[in-house]
Amino acid sequence: MANIVAIVGRPNVGKSTLFNRLLQRREAIVDSVSGVTRDRHYGKSDWNGKEFTVIDTGGYIEGSDDIFEGEIRKQVELAIDEASVIIFVVDNQIGVTDMDKRVALLLQQKTEKPIFLAVNKVDSNKNILDAVEFYELGFEKYYTISATSGGGTGDLLDDVIKALPEEEHEDPFEGLPKITIVGRPNVGKSTFTNALLGEERNIVTDVAGTTRDSIETLYSKFGKEFVLVDTAGIRKKSKVEEDLEFYSVMRSIRAIEDSDVVILMIDAERGIESQDMKIFNLAQKNRRGIVILVNKWDTIEKETNTMKGMEAAIKKRIEPFTDVPVLFISALTKQRIHKAVETAIQVCENRSKRVKTSKLNDIILPIVKTTPPPAIKGKYIKIKYITQLPTRTPQFALFTNLPQYVKEPYKRFVENQIRKHFDFSGVPIQIYFRQK
Repeated sequence: MANIVAIVGRPNVGKSTLFNRLLQRREAIVDSVSGVTRDRHYGKSDWNGKEFTVIDTGGYIEGSDDIFEGEIRKQVELAIDEASVIIFVVDNQIGVTDMDKRVALLLQQKTEKPIFLAVNKVDSNKNILDAVEFYELGFEKYYTISATSGGGTGDLLDDVIKALPEEEHEDPFEGLPKITIVGRPNVGKSTFTNALLGEERNIVTDVAGTTRDSIETLYSKFGKEFVLVDTAGIRKKSKVEEDLEFYSVMRSIRAIEDSDVVILMIDAERGIESQDMKIFNLAQKNRRGIVILVNKWDTIEKETNTMKGMEAAIKKRIEPFTDVPVLFISALTKQRIHKAVETAIQVCENRSKRVKTSKLNDIILPIVKTTPPPAIKGKYIKIKYITQLPTRTPQFALFTNLPQYVKEPYKRFVENQIRKHFDFSGVPIQIYFRQK
């Protein structure tokens, strides 16, 4: 399970700028108006080979004491609960404020976890001495940084990763494939899990978001043993009103990252929506196997082509990665639930499949010679060799004289040919062109 670094502090001290700096991209909205970060942003980062998850806490506006008590306290307390390490950001240009003192006191009273005081907006040596006043907050050490330029962040991160726990998350199911059930709240994930297990393993109600934590269960079917993971519902950020639900979403995100296959469950009555697509894209980005289950199929009035029409609509939304199994089930009536598990197991096997180099070249090489990439500037691209790379997920390298001229459409053509001749259904494939 990923280590978590939480960034806390009062509004407008540069938390989101630091977050973007750690992720090395503009993920969070940055503005000089306090309280811009209404959502909590999260992302993966690494430093000197150590990987960790970063949370940018937000969702409040600077104001009265009531605002502090009602919002900042919840932010800090939840960060304390979830994080391995906390970065407490203050503003060197403003100096120590009463709100800084309250956050500092709360941190010191509530946790013994490592806390790093980052004095931000130290943009030159001229104002570096101004940071001395932050000793008043009661920390033994502070780090002067500029989140905008990156100044001082290296020293901060050097010490942050030293403070991260050396022991990895102890997994009682180490080595077994993990199949994670994800989707929007109240789509039927827990009902599906209970139907498979034949018992009320999870609490099931019609209230969205009942499942707060990811629940792992050892399961055996079709001669295979694997771990079934039921996650909390992932709701649109604008709908994440409860702080607890946000951290349930974080656990769901981490469950996806830790899984081998993701079962994305959607509601037959609503079809595939934007939030479903975000989950799909997250699973694809993490190179997880994917199976789409259309649940509550028993509630749909059907005509001759109802199923084909919905499957076509789903495949249209998930383009260009359309080689994904789509099954129509009812968790309530147990319709096709075991077929869903069987398909997920097959996708898991596809994800670790190896194709012999000789077989790849016998089948794919004649195809790419017959249909080579388009010539660029009068230069002809010749593909001479193909092999599957020794990676955990399916990745293929094609060796050519001019790899820099191969465009994305041709990569998709090669991927489709590999999918056509070898079964990689439900599994993202990476295609690389390299210099021969």
